[in-house]
Amino acid sequence: MALNTATDSRTVMTLDAGGTSFKFSAIRGNKAVIEPFRVPSQGDNLENCLKAIRDGFQKVKDSLSDNPVAISFAFPGPADYTRGIIGDLTNLPSFRGGVALGPMLEKQFDIPVYINNDGDLFVYGEAIAGFLPHVNQLLADAGSPKRYNNLFGVTLGTGFGAGITRNEELFRGDNLSAAEIWLLRNKLNPETYAEEGSCIRAVQRVYAQEAQISADSIPSPKDIYEISQGTREGNQKAAQISFESLGTVVGDAMAQALTLTDSLAVIGGGISGAIDAFMPTLMGELNGTYLNPAGKKIPRLVQRCFHLADPDQLSIFLAGETREINIPGSTETLSYDPMPRIGVGKTILGTSEAVAIGAYSYALKQLTNK
Repeated sequence: MALNTATDSRTVMTLDAGGTSFKFSAIRGNKAVIEPFRVPSQGDNLENCLKAIRDGFQKVKDSLSDNPVAISFAFPGPADYTRGIIGDLTNLPSFRGGVALGPMLEKQFDIPVYINNDGDLFVYGEAIAGFLPHVNQLLADAGSPKRYNNLFGVTLGTGFGAGITRNEELFRGDNLSAAEIWLLRNKLNPETYAEEGSCIRAVQRVYAQEAQISADSIPSPKDIYEISQGTREGNQKAAQISFESLGTVVGDAMAQALTLTDSLAVIGGGISGAIDAFMPTLMGELNGTYLNPAGKKIPRLVQRCFHLADPDQLSIFLAGETREINIPGSTETLSYDPMPRIGVGKTILGTSEAVAIGAYSYALKQLTNK
């Protein structure tokens, strides 16, 4: 019998760990059963940081009316996620030499502990209860026989993360380092990596360069977005260029990934709130071309890509190019759709919610498989 996390009565304690704060919650039936809360991460002091994690989960447990069956949460890498050992972190500098975070929590709470990368859990949550089922429902409602089973996603925020799911299974890789998209080459600056063109600091850096302002007067990404839309004072052209640059780098990296995954694609993270400012450039990359040796243009992807928030593109995506073809030597026909296509869109659940549902679903799947 297939696992239905939406109706499951078990409770899992969750955490979304960032460099500056930890967000705690508890999930049952794909919904938060307590009011999520944040505490400072205190990442420069290991003892204080571990205490914040222990105390946070204890506060969650004390708020529950039932006993949780597991702890499942997102934590930055590098890490041996399977064994719950955290490696040398950049954003939490006190973690050095390997910290057995999972085993520590298992000893305190006497329940299984599962840790994963936040990009992985974001995409897993969207595959279980967000973007993937949403798109498949749209196809069903439109009478299309096409369905999707795989999902690739990126998170755009302080960094550039990604994740892959296949048939409701999280793809983590043999070294637990799959989908490290941030290390792909940066199209606009090939000497460096994609993250430097795909995150908050990239938007701010390009704006400062184009507007010719000092580092101490750079607006927030939200302010830069509002400037780009003409709803806030500032250098509108510089703001538009900053998001177009991000769209170019993100779109190029996503195109490389989608060449391998052949899946739907979902975008999350804080910068996804400005998606309309960078999506046209991003889609231009996905539907871009290469030149062959004879100078002829060829599509960079086998599939056509569609922004599903655009009604016209959604209509084409849902309809496809379905036609009836004859079976040779027979009077019978078959339905045939020769249009390979990829739908791209913004998170349905919200990034934090998707991470929490991903953590919840992952834990229940592991417990069920046991």
